[in-house]
Amino acid sequence: MPDMIDLAQAQQEILDAFRIKARKPAAPEATGFCLNCAEPLPNGRRWCSPECRDDWERTDAILRAQGL
Repeated sequence: MPDMIDLAQAQQEILDAFRIKARKPAAPEATGFCLNCAEPLPNGRRWCSPECRDDWERTDAILRAQGL
């Protein structure tokens, strides 16, 4: 029969697995160009508009789901 420490460890491992799965992937770094349409941008920006950001996120989610 497992003791309390074993049960706590098992519970912690389950919680860690959920946290890792729920964590949002890190966004790519700014390149000086919109990551979606390649429009030149000032330093530090990744997308030229909210629409480009949303489009990039949708495409990225599809590629991640396909394992690419």
